[in-house]
Amino acid sequence: MTRHMIRLGLTGSIAMGKTTAANMLRERGIPVHDSDAVVHRLMSKHGEAVAPVLELFPHADDGDGGINRRSIAADVFKHPEKRAKLEAIIHPLVRHDRESWADYLDDDAPAIIVFDIPLLFETRSQDFCDYVATVSAPLWVQKKRAMSRDGMTDQKLTNILSAQTPDADKCQQSDYVIPTGYGKTVTGWYIDRMIADILLRETTHA
Repeated sequence: MTRHMIRLGLTGSIAMGKTTAANMLRERGIPVHDSDAVVHRLMSKHGEAVAPVLELFPHADDGDGGINRRSIAADVFKHPEKRAKLEAIIHPLVRHDRESWADYLDDDAPAIIVFDIPLLFETRSQDFCDYVATVSAPLWVQKKRAMSRDGMTDQKLTNILSAQTPDADKCQQSDYVIPTGYGKTVTGWYIDRMIADILLRETTHA
């Protein structure tokens, strides 16, 4: 009988430090499935999403057989119906990749595996997780990080945040909150405490 691998969903709003937390989990030997990386692959040359996305956004051809994701960003924010159609293409493909990845891991994998899903609550992916952790930081830290990104503007950040579940709601709905605004040492301490707590819970309920 295949043992149960504990599925931990990791999420967080833009510029909250989710990538840092995911890397810390990897450093601790925990496999992490990166949904953003999968989306990038799906929309790159020969990607499974290229043809259906080009039907929806004909102008998004990057000239190399893939999708220019920046070129569709404005359309997505201006036209909610196009966002819904795009998500109907992308989300099932990402979900299938995630499940295939989890099935591929064998019995030698660690007890905990992580699904790094930026839009976890928005896609109701918490239903497929045993536990959920949200990375969070003070608003001023989030904005400072976001505005340092190439091409970011106040309006673009506002658009992105409006399309995401508010940070406070994510934290409230999560089993764990990982603070990332007080340095990596603090973040690491919360991650270690979370891992220990999850393993203790599973041992107690076994």
